[in-house]
Amino acid sequence: MTRNYVFIFMVFFLIISGFLVQEGYADRGRPYYEETGEVVWDIKTEDKIVALTFDDGPHPKYTAAVLDLLAKYDAKATFFIIGKNAEKYPELVLRSYTEGHELANHTYTHPFKVSIKKLQEELQQTNDTIYSITGFSPVLFRPVGGNYTDAMINAAVKDGYKVVMWSWHQDTQDWKEPGVRKIVQKVMKGTRPGDVILFHDGGGNRTQTIQALEEILPALKKQGYTFVTISELIESKQQQEQVQ
Repeated sequence: MTRNYVFIFMVFFLIISGFLVQEGYADRGRPYYEETGEVVWDIKTEDKIVALTFDDGPHPKYTAAVLDLLAKYDAKATFFIIGKNAEKYPELVLRSYTEGHELANHTYTHPFKVSIKKLQEELQQTNDTIYSITGFSPVLFRPVGGNYTDAMINAAVKDGYKVVMWSWHQDTQDWKEPGVRKIVQKVMKGTRPGDVILFHDGGGNRTQTIQALEEILPALKKQGYTFVTISELIESKQQQEQVQ
């Protein structure tokens, strides 16, 4: 009887495992994706460069305020744009682009659960929207909430995207509105060369984010940091590898 139970369990396990792999729920992990270059969290470098990223915009008030601060401190950033917001505020998308920032894809409706087919449709819809405004087609994609599966990455890569996450120690969690001091401390205590820092310029009240940036930008600049786009960060890594 015991052997029968063991056999049944093993068969059940193999079936479920096969299903998960087929559906793409198995996570190959960060080392695998960093090796393939399909996903970026941050880069190893001695150059004092960091990438500021902003999710969930554009927003008529907060994105404009972020852009003003970036211009003040000669900083470049990458905006992971929600397509439906881009349609509402095309002038901010165009401003971001013309001021030298990088535009990236953060889906069209910001769904936390989505089929692969729906994800591809959302990516295409957002891409089309951004292109219609700027003439630029995004090549970067950030999954909603940072949640991804192998199947999602495979689909995004197949459609020509590089998936971008963020440095694990640089999630400001500003969307929780933890207080300006906590956001500032999170960034300032953890910043090191090659970091990708996560902020939000949409999806809620981002007053704390703006106030925190007013302290973070000049402080990091005083330390000698340069603020670059994600593509510039990746290019820096590639140049270092060629030298080596």
